[in-house]
Amino acid sequence: MSVEVFWTPSGVRLRRRTAGPGPLNWLFLPGGPGIGSDSLHELVDSSNLPGTTWMVDLPGDGSNTDAPGAPADPYSEWPQVLLEAADAVPNPIYVGHSTGGMYLLSTPDLETRLTGLVLISTAPDSRWLPAFVAMTEQNPLPAVAAATSTYEKDPTNEHLAEIAVASAAWNFGPNTIDAGRDLLGRMPYNKNAVNWSDQHFDQTYRATWLPKALPTLIISGSDDRIVAQHLWDDDRFRRDNITRAIIDGGAHFAWMENPAAVRQSLQEFGRQVAPNREQSVKP
Repeated sequence: MSVEVFWTPSGVRLRRRTAGPGPLNWLFLPGGPGIGSDSLHELVDSSNLPGTTWMVDLPGDGSNTDAPGAPADPYSEWPQVLLEAADAVPNPIYVGHSTGGMYLLSTPDLETRLTGLVLISTAPDSRWLPAFVAMTEQNPLPAVAAATSTYEKDPTNEHLAEIAVASAAWNFGPNTIDAGRDLLGRMPYNKNAVNWSDQHFDQTYRATWLPKALPTLIISGSDDRIVAQHLWDDDRFRRDNITRAIIDGGAHFAWMENPAAVRQSLQEFGRQVAPNREQSVKP
């Protein structure tokens, strides 16, 4: 596919980031929500993956506002609209970061559509949330409290961005905080997406499917303080089709602290799923 950007019928935006040899199409879905797939540019650029990479934004997320084809309430299609992106390209591998991975695990019809699934810094259920709240109470950041107070009085996208930037010390390791602030400071925040997820998803989330045969890679930063990664230690996730990669020193954006380890895990996974591509090619 030679196009640089296109939208699915319901307004999911796919922007091509890299194009190389090979049949795989990697669909990068951001966390947040509201932060946009721009947050994964460093991940894609440092991974040198075979095939084509796409930055995926659901209608109403990040900068994908007023998407062509999107319903008046774009969130009415979340997260099932993820299926449209999977159907739009051959040999799709979804790569979901944080909340993006949770949306993927809430869309069971993906299992028969994908060539592979990658889950980064995400969780199988909402137990990550009270663990996160406890972490913030034990490690308070006054700048976050001040920015949150401002946002509550005047909930704008700009003030939401200030909260995110102030939270860099929770999201990144000691040596990547400055780069993390820069990353978080240039994202296209969308408060409507944040509100939808808070009201309709985050508190009650529980994976509605677990890959039974689909090749799956779970990448966890050893020092992730945002989403508790020990939730993957359950025996349910010890399956022949599931590989776990613990990134030494990695925080919530593990590729920032240890890009080489993340790159190796993704490239090995790409080689693993490539021989099965004939089973996944769409007409």
